[in-house]
Amino acid sequence: MVEPASPVRGSTPAALPDVRSQIIAAALRLFAARGFDGTALQDIADVVGIRKASLLYHFESKERLRLGVLDHLLAEWNEGLPRLLVASARTGALRFGSVMGEVVRFFSDDPNRARLLLRESLDRGEDMQERLKTFVAPWVGVVADYIREGQKNGEVGRDVDPEAYVVHIVHMVVSGMATAPMLDHALLPPSHALGNPDERHARELLRIARASLLPDRATP
Repeated sequence: MVEPASPVRGSTPAALPDVRSQIIAAALRLFAARGFDGTALQDIADVVGIRKASLLYHFESKERLRLGVLDHLLAEWNEGLPRLLVASARTGALRFGSVMGEVVRFFSDDPNRARLLLRESLDRGEDMQERLKTFVAPWVGVVADYIREGQKNGEVGRDVDPEAYVVHIVHMVVSGMATAPMLDHALLPPSHALGNPDERHARELLRIARASLLPDRATP
């Protein structure tokens, strides 16, 4: 069962929401880099520049903070990605490139988003399944229906499995952006002429996603 994050107690100072957002941002970064078990509340408080007691004013426990970070991240994702993916399916393959680029950008803007989702999926699979059912599953079906419409009018390949396609694209983007920095240093040629690594990953993710969605014919 998905447990909601605790609300801020009290109702006054205007600075409280800003402090809360700083706590969430710092926790996201540290949880993504060190993992939940490897991060102490004091570490997060130090990054924000507050006392541990002040952090506990906003989040009564480390677990509540974890839930708050995940809910914030998934709510941001749930707000932007469905609109982008549905727009892509509605307008067909011609606009798929620009829309998919926005999907990739959501995670490339802050790779910690992808790293945290990947960590949580591995460390707390059952909890993440419940949270994904709440935040992500409702719009997977909607996007899949639009893909089916594209298949009927020939814009999308008939052999595409709509639900599986959406899940694989999400998995590809999250896992790709989460592990790319490590693989960059090990595998990519150190040449400035090849362009910014993040841009190269985004272009290639887009190419793969586009090619797998279109019918079996040469793509422009």
